[in-house]
Amino acid sequence: MKFPAIIMIIMSVLPVSGQVTLSVDTVRTMALEHSYKLRQDRNSIAKSDLDIDIARRQRLPMLDASAMALITKDMEIMEGTTLQMRGMYTAGLNLSLPIYAGGQLSAGLKLAKIGREVARLNSMKTRAEVISDADNSYYTLLAIREKERMLQAYMRQIQAIYDQVSLSVKNGMALQDDLLRVEARMSDIKYQMQKVSTGASLCSMALCNAVGLPLNTEIVLADSALTAEAPANLDYDISRRPETGLLRQQVAASEQQVKMKKAGYLPTVAIAGGISWFGNIRMKGTTMLPDGTPYQYTQKFDDYMPLAMLSVSIPVCHWGTEVKKVRQAKIELENSRLALEENTRLMDIEARQAVCNLIDGHTLVETSLTGLRQSEKSLESMRARFKAGFATLTDVLDAEAQWSQARANHIEALAQQKINHTEYLRVTGRL
Repeated sequence: MKFPAIIMIIMSVLPVSGQVTLSVDTVRTMALEHSYKLRQDRNSIAKSDLDIDIARRQRLPMLDASAMALITKDMEIMEGTTLQMRGMYTAGLNLSLPIYAGGQLSAGLKLAKIGREVARLNSMKTRAEVISDADNSYYTLLAIREKERMLQAYMRQIQAIYDQVSLSVKNGMALQDDLLRVEARMSDIKYQMQKVSTGASLCSMALCNAVGLPLNTEIVLADSALTAEAPANLDYDISRRPETGLLRQQVAASEQQVKMKKAGYLPTVAIAGGISWFGNIRMKGTTMLPDGTPYQYTQKFDDYMPLAMLSVSIPVCHWGTEVKKVRQAKIELENSRLALEENTRLMDIEARQAVCNLIDGHTLVETSLTGLRQSEKSLESMRARFKAGFATLTDVLDAEAQWSQARANHIEALAQQKINHTEYLRVTGRL
């Protein structure tokens, strides 16, 4: 099955939707609202806010409660004396506060803040990519629809020539071969129109997908034609680009990782306090009175016990593992700095290439416009000469083909210039 036929089948089975008019600004807005990746990025920002809150609360006192009930057999602790713990219970409250953890708490909070900035920059990066893709889909569809209108105009012109040649053949003033040549050209135009129609269907589906509309929605573009704008105020500054910030945050995160690893061989200090209650402990035994008479007794214990503690932990010998972890973190830090330097250079090249594309694209637009105007004048002159009998049918058909190609070149140049402008805004962090 041929590819155009597949497209027609897909379009025929999709549910028919209404007509929607879209401008480039509307497309951008709808694409941003529809983007699944952008919604995931917003969730990442919300998660990073919670990470910061959690890291801050690590510095606060932690209060824990505990309770335990114990049922066990009696234990004889000495001859004639039994300890009964059936139904014994304990309960307590414990309060702990870290005083110094080798810098881990501060580094953890800073890492959480870096994570929040990374999430924000990733969201900015995604936003720019969504806008760039939406613009690409919009201007590509606009260009291909202009080509459709151009081919329709081209077909009308060839149809007029066909009618004229057909009349001349009937009157014996032209040969049948001339008519066959015109028919061959018409067949070629129909082939081109079918290809463009298939491309328009694909581009329409791509645009619907980008903005979250049903794929079979009839799209009406607010712009009727592509227009040219001369590039102005171009520069190569990439400082506002999200990718630049992401690389810097990666370096900052690596620096905090070094501090985290260094904390592995630094002392930690914490204080703790609490109170415990215990009860239902009985001691049962037999003792002898002074007169030698045996006496059985039972004693019950119910009490509480306060507790205060200062804890200091000092690593003494871990066989160099902590030091090696620090070295690993420093290597990662160096790699992050190298990645920042390398990718900054690459992004600078990308920005300069985008500026060159804009300038070259404007030159192509002007050149294609000149070629279009020349082909229009040539076609008008050739039609007049053919009507007067001073030009052949082949000359007219060639002039028509040159005009068609010049018009297609101009449309492509205009569309590419629009796409180049959006790409320039993206690579310089202006979207």
